[in-house]
Amino acid sequence: EMYGTSHFSNGCLMARRLVERGVRFVQLYHTDWDHHDDITKPLDAVCKEVDQPTAALITDLKQRGLFEETLIVWGGEFGRTPTSENGNGRDHNHHGFSMWLAGGGVKGGISVGQTDELGSVAVEDRFHVKNLHATVLSLMGLDPNHLSFFYGGLDHKLVGVEGADPIAQVMA
Repeated sequence: EMYGTSHFSNGCLMARRLVERGVRFVQLYHTDWDHHDDITKPLDAVCKEVDQPTAALITDLKQRGLFEETLIVWGGEFGRTPTSENGNGRDHNHHGFSMWLAGGGVKGGISVGQTDELGSVAVEDRFHVKNLHATVLSLMGLDPNHLSFFYGGLDHKLVGVEGADPIAQVMA
Protein backbone atom coordinates (compact mmCIF):
# COMPACT_ATOMS: atom_id res chain seq x y z
CA GLU A 1 0.00 0.00 0.00
CA MET A 2 1.29 3.47 -0.81
CA TYR A 3 1.39 6.25 1.74
CA GLY A 4 2.11 9.82 0.73
CA THR A 5 4.21 12.44 2.38
CA SER A 6 1.92 13.30 5.28
CA HIS A 7 0.67 9.77 5.86
CA PHE A 8 3.83 7.73 6.37
CA SER A 9 3.42 7.53 10.16
CA ASN A 10 -0.17 6.32 9.72
CA GLY A 11 1.19 3.76 7.26
CA CYS A 12 3.63 2.44 9.86
CA LEU A 13 0.81 2.08 12.38
CA MET A 14 -1.32 0.28 9.81
CA ALA A 15 1.65 -1.96 8.88
CA ARG A 16 2.00 -3.02 12.52
CA ARG A 17 -1.71 -3.74 12.74
CA LEU A 18 -1.61 -5.79 9.54
CA VAL A 19 1.36 -7.82 10.83
CA GLU A 20 -0.50 -8.40 14.11
CA ARG A 21 -3.37 -9.86 12.10
CA GLY A 22 -1.13 -12.23 10.15
CA VAL A 23 -0.74 -10.39 6.85
CA ARG A 24 2.35 -11.93 5.27
CA PHE A 25 3.59 -9.01 3.13
CA VAL A 26 3.26 -5.29 3.78
CA GLN A 27 4.93 -2.60 1.69
CA LEU A 28 5.31 1.03 2.67
CA TYR A 29 6.95 3.65 0.57
CA HIS A 30 7.31 7.38 0.65
CA THR A 31 6.19 9.23 -2.45
CA ASP A 32 8.86 11.96 -2.30
CA TRP A 33 12.23 10.24 -1.93
CA ASP A 34 13.77 11.12 -5.32
CA HIS A 35 16.02 14.16 -4.77
CA HIS A 36 17.96 15.23 -7.84
CA ASP A 37 17.93 18.98 -7.13
CA ASP A 38 18.06 21.13 -3.99
CA ILE A 39 18.54 18.13 -1.72
CA THR A 40 18.79 19.94 1.61
CA LYS A 41 15.22 21.13 2.24
CA PRO A 42 13.24 18.21 0.78
CA LEU A 43 15.52 15.54 2.23
CA ASP A 44 15.49 17.08 5.71
CA ALA A 45 11.68 17.08 5.70
CA VAL A 46 11.37 13.55 4.32
CA CYS A 47 13.84 12.16 6.87
CA LYS A 48 11.79 13.70 9.68
CA GLU A 49 8.66 12.11 8.24
CA VAL A 50 10.23 8.65 7.87
CA ASP A 51 12.78 8.17 10.67
CA GLN A 52 10.56 8.45 13.75
CA PRO A 53 7.65 6.36 12.39
CA THR A 54 10.08 3.66 11.22
CA ALA A 55 11.69 3.53 14.67
CA ALA A 56 8.22 3.41 16.26
CA LEU A 57 7.22 0.50 14.00
CA ILE A 58 10.29 -1.47 15.09
CA THR A 59 9.64 -0.63 18.75
CA ASP A 60 5.99 -1.70 18.43
CA LEU A 61 6.95 -4.99 16.78
CA LYS A 62 9.48 -5.71 19.56
CA GLN A 63 6.96 -4.89 22.32
CA ARG A 64 4.44 -7.27 20.78
CA GLY A 65 6.92 -10.11 20.22
CA LEU A 66 6.61 -9.81 16.42
CA PHE A 67 10.05 -8.41 15.58
CA GLU A 68 11.87 -11.74 15.37
CA GLU A 69 9.33 -13.14 12.93
CA THR A 70 8.97 -9.98 10.82
CA LEU A 71 11.63 -9.22 8.21
CA ILE A 72 12.04 -5.50 7.57
CA VAL A 73 13.82 -4.44 4.37
CA TRP A 74 14.48 -0.72 4.00
CA GLY A 75 15.99 0.77 0.89
CA GLY A 76 15.49 1.89 -2.65
CA GLU A 77 16.00 0.53 -6.11
CA PHE A 78 19.54 1.95 -6.34
CA GLY A 79 21.95 4.25 -4.55
CA ARG A 80 22.84 7.88 -4.93
CA THR A 81 26.01 9.50 -6.17
CA PRO A 82 27.86 11.92 -3.88
CA THR A 83 27.52 14.57 -6.63
CA SER A 84 24.94 15.78 -9.13
CA GLU A 85 24.90 17.03 -12.69
CA ASN A 86 22.07 19.42 -11.74
CA GLY A 87 23.49 21.31 -8.77
CA ASN A 88 23.03 20.34 -5.14
CA GLY A 89 21.15 17.08 -5.57
CA ARG A 90 22.27 13.48 -6.10
CA ASP A 91 22.07 11.30 -9.18
CA HIS A 92 21.27 7.59 -9.45
CA ASN A 93 24.13 5.26 -8.61
CA HIS A 94 24.24 1.53 -9.33
CA HIS A 95 27.88 1.20 -8.22
CA GLY A 96 27.27 1.60 -4.50
CA PHE A 97 24.14 1.79 -2.39
CA SER A 98 22.79 1.01 1.04
CA MET A 99 19.99 -1.21 2.22
CA TRP A 100 19.19 -2.22 5.75
CA LEU A 101 17.47 -5.23 7.14
CA ALA A 102 16.11 -5.88 10.62
CA GLY A 103 14.16 -8.54 12.51
CA GLY A 104 13.23 -11.89 10.97
CA GLY A 105 16.54 -13.74 11.23
CA VAL A 106 18.85 -10.77 10.61
CA LYS A 107 21.98 -10.35 12.71
CA GLY A 108 21.60 -6.94 14.36
CA GLY A 109 24.18 -4.23 14.78
CA ILE A 110 26.43 -5.09 11.86
CA SER A 111 27.42 -3.43 8.62
CA VAL A 112 28.55 -5.33 5.53
CA GLY A 113 30.42 -3.64 2.72
CA GLN A 114 31.97 -0.26 2.21
CA THR A 115 32.21 2.37 -0.51
CA ASP A 116 35.23 4.46 -1.46
CA GLU A 117 35.96 7.66 0.46
CA LEU A 118 33.51 9.61 -1.74
CA GLY A 119 30.65 7.14 -1.40
CA SER A 120 30.78 6.59 -5.12
CA VAL A 121 31.69 2.92 -5.68
CA ALA A 122 31.47 -0.22 -3.53
CA VAL A 123 35.00 -1.37 -2.73
CA GLU A 124 34.70 -3.90 0.09
CA ASP A 125 32.35 -6.91 0.46
CA ARG A 126 30.63 -6.08 -2.83
CA PHE A 127 27.43 -7.98 -3.54
CA HIS A 128 25.14 -8.07 -6.53
CA VAL A 129 21.52 -7.18 -5.89
CA LYS A 130 20.63 -10.82 -6.65
CA ASN A 131 22.53 -11.75 -3.45
CA LEU A 132 20.29 -9.36 -1.52
CA HIS A 133 17.28 -11.01 -3.14
CA ALA A 134 18.64 -14.46 -2.23
CA THR A 135 19.11 -13.27 1.36
CA VAL A 136 15.55 -11.96 1.65
CA LEU A 137 14.10 -15.12 0.11
CA SER A 138 16.20 -17.33 2.42
CA LEU A 139 15.12 -15.35 5.48
CA MET A 140 11.54 -15.92 4.36
CA GLY A 141 12.19 -19.67 4.35
CA LEU A 142 12.42 -20.04 0.58
CA ASP A 143 15.21 -21.56 -1.49
CA PRO A 144 16.18 -18.75 -3.89
CA ASN A 145 17.88 -21.07 -6.36
CA HIS A 146 14.81 -23.26 -6.84
CA LEU A 147 12.23 -20.54 -7.39
CA SER A 148 11.37 -19.82 -11.00
CA PHE A 149 8.66 -18.43 -13.21
CA PHE A 150 7.67 -19.45 -16.71
CA TYR A 151 8.07 -16.75 -19.35
CA GLY A 152 8.67 -16.87 -23.07
CA GLY A 153 8.79 -20.65 -23.11
CA LEU A 154 11.50 -20.88 -20.42
CA ASP A 155 11.70 -21.23 -16.66
CA HIS A 156 13.55 -18.20 -15.24
CA LYS A 157 15.12 -18.28 -11.76
CA LEU A 158 14.24 -15.32 -9.56
CA VAL A 159 17.95 -14.81 -8.80
CA GLY A 160 19.22 -15.29 -12.35
CA VAL A 161 20.55 -18.13 -14.45
CA GLU A 162 23.71 -18.60 -12.38
CA GLY A 163 21.84 -18.53 -9.08
CA ALA A 164 22.89 -16.57 -6.03
CA ASP A 165 24.01 -17.20 -2.48
CA PRO A 166 22.49 -15.36 0.46
CA ILE A 167 24.75 -12.85 2.23
CA ALA A 168 25.78 -15.02 5.18
CA GLN A 169 27.18 -12.11 7.23
CA VAL A 170 23.72 -10.62 7.76
CA MET A 171 21.95 -13.81 8.76
CA ALA A 172 21.70 -14.68 12.44
